Amino acid sequence: MMRFVYALAAAAALGTAWTATADDKKETKLTGTLVCGKCSLKATPKCSNVLQVKEGDKLVNYFLDDKGNGEPYHEGVCGGDKVENVAVTGTVTEKDGKKTVKPTKVELPKK
Repeated sequence: MMRFVYALAAAAALGTAWTATADDKKETKLTGTLVCGKCSLKATPKCSNVLQVKEGDKLVNYFLDDKGNGEPYHEGVCGGDKVENVAVTGTVTEKDGKKTVKPTKVELPKK
């Protein structure tokens, strides 16, 4: 009987932990200007993709957790260029004040 109670308590705890984790992984759609983290911002040692989003009166950098210069959309931003009106859908995390987005979809403006 005690094993059953312990098993039930463990299952309830795991269910609660799983639910909290699932809620933290909510996808968000961000729209802003795509720039290179190395060439434009001098913030990363290698070329990377950064979405700059205006939030209120502040410009917030979201570092994309992607293939960096291996992405087809990086060509438009490398060397100091930028692409405006880019929409990125993905999960946002923050660590040590640095915001990162793991993109599931990147939409460039139509030409």
